[in-house]
Amino acid sequence: MGNSIQPKLNKNQNTWMAIKFVLFSASAGIIQFGSFTLLNEFAHLDRYTKLDELLGNDYGLSYFIALVLSVLWNFTLNRKFTFKSVANVPVAMLKILGYYLVFTPLSIWWGVELTISGWNYYLVLGITMLANLSTEYLFDRYVVYRNNLYTNEAAQRELNETAVSTDSDDITS
Repeated sequence: MGNSIQPKLNKNQNTWMAIKFVLFSASAGIIQFGSFTLLNEFAHLDRYTKLDELLGNDYGLSYFIALVLSVLWNFTLNRKFTFKSVANVPVAMLKILGYYLVFTPLSIWWGVELTISGWNYYLVLGITMLANLSTEYLFDRYVVYRNNLYTNEAAQRELNETAVSTDSDDITS
């Protein structure tokens, strides 16, 4: 399935990987921001769950649901198109779960604390989303897909084309 030898990516491939991650994360951010807004402004889940009493306000539950929706979207797109990986999906998802077992409670905690102290919900959400973007890219790149970059069919074709064009450049030089 995957290659045991990790390909050496060139500067262009690494740069493009980071750009794609940011773009796909931006689309996930739209999902997160949109679903958070709908839940926060219209659903008022705290009326039904009473979690606002446990968490301190209604920010945490709306944020959590929006985060889960964006993570599922982001994982799916980035696995296939950014990291081009055929990594075992359950294993990759468990690694992502490990990241979010740390990130989620921390981000809910600081989000609730900041909003209780008067910060705007959407400012806190935006700052949290930027923290998530940068830390998740590093985690995905160097932990989740560390030994499984560019292992899907499209990536293998790209690597072969790059190798062929590099070889032909060497011959003509």
